[in-house]
Amino acid sequence: MRHFLTTADWDRAELQALLDDAVDLKKSPFQDRLNGKSIALVFFNPSLRTRSSFDIGAHQLGAHAVVLEPGKGSWPIEFEMGTVMDGHAEEHVREAARVLSRYCDLIAVRAFPDFKDWSVDRQDRVIKSFARHATVPVINMETITHPCQELALMLAIQERLGKPDGKKFLLTWTYHPKPLNTAVANSGLLIASKFGMDVTLLCPNEDYLLDERYLNLAREYTSSQGQNLTITHDIDEAYDGAHVVYAKSWGALPYFGRWEEEKPIRDAHKHFIVDSEKMARTDDGLFSHCLPCRRNVKVTDEVIDSEASLVIEEAENRLHVQKALMSALAP
Repeated sequence: MRHFLTTADWDRAELQALLDDAVDLKKSPFQDRLNGKSIALVFFNPSLRTRSSFDIGAHQLGAHAVVLEPGKGSWPIEFEMGTVMDGHAEEHVREAARVLSRYCDLIAVRAFPDFKDWSVDRQDRVIKSFARHATVPVINMETITHPCQELALMLAIQERLGKPDGKKFLLTWTYHPKPLNTAVANSGLLIASKFGMDVTLLCPNEDYLLDERYLNLAREYTSSQGQNLTITHDIDEAYDGAHVVYAKSWGALPYFGRWEEEKPIRDAHKHFIVDSEKMARTDDGLFSHCLPCRRNVKVTDEVIDSEASLVIEEAENRLHVQKALMSALAP
């Protein structure tokens, strides 16, 4: 039995096989691959694209999806082992994961960090607990990484650019009025580096560097394929010659849980917005973002609505890559 918790656990050839299958599913959406199968979609956080694409994707393959929201339509869940459950949680993940495994062929989980202590949140305990106790494959619908988004992005890049090897991929921090999860940024870094792209990370200063384990993986992946991971705080240098500009906001890890202290730093860097002037420095670069996206905060209308924008293709591709993933994992 294999889970899909992070693309770090899958090699490039395996991921490319999923992308190739997604291309087939994009051409022929309705295939009776999962007739009689079921998937539990467990949402601890809100969703538009993830919930819709998994639910519809399961239907198009002949499967049934059941959506669960612990603490709302289903019981709140405890994750600590050995705890005395005299608080809010009514159910333990040890029972929840095993019971859902008796009902369903797949379990997918979306659980954002608590944004209080990165040393705790980086352990990714919610989805890892489901994977530990489930007896069916578990899929990450976004925790501290977003591997399904990675696949959708890479499919969109391949559809526009062909083979991505050697192309310059710019992952740029952008301003947001609130501190956000680093998941999509971590994932953008992982997938671009794993697929042979020359990767640049642009952020305001060292406080906004991503978790060292993802930086180290990106260094390992790029180096093994003759490429580089470049970290810069210079906007012009970062955009020069880029083939893909991927924008994302995230909070500074040294201020994790102390966001009022970070806010003045974040507010001082609104000029990191992706605009036509910056895009003019690229090599006819493509722009993308995972969505939802705050227009004229992260990116100008002119850029997100341009022919260079991949945001809708990337969002659509969530449906196709997740159908390929469910097909590959379902027993």
